[in-house]
Amino acid sequence: MIDHVGLKVKDFKKSLGFYAKALGPLGYKVLSEGEGYAGLGTTKSPDLWISTGEPPKPGVHLAFVGKKRAIVDRFHAEGVRAGGRDNGKPGIRKDYHPNYYAAFVFDPDDNNVEVVCHDPKG
Repeated sequence: MIDHVGLKVKDFKKSLGFYAKALGPLGYKVLSEGEGYAGLGTTKSPDLWISTGEPPKPGVHLAFVGKKRAIVDRFHAEGVRAGGRDNGKPGIRKDYHPNYYAAFVFDPDDNNVEVVCHDPKG
């Protein structure tokens, strides 16, 4: 089990806005914030930390679980609205498995952020 993930970002305010809005449909909130860093999560303990620094090249791929397909749809819409770039509209990815419903958005630092729903009833 992963406890948390940390990302370095060039523009902290822009990235914080992106992640707060894009992951909002999953119940993510900013739980901790200081000078140039923030922790986001769905419980009392953040599981995604962002901080000012040099982002990795190439970027990383982060995948989050959405319990319903509508959450995947909202993530994609909010992520693009918050300044992310489309990297795959919501839909079934049969290459992964028949019920793999996902969407992908590049964050401001070109990390590939995904939300996937595995529930066949969606």
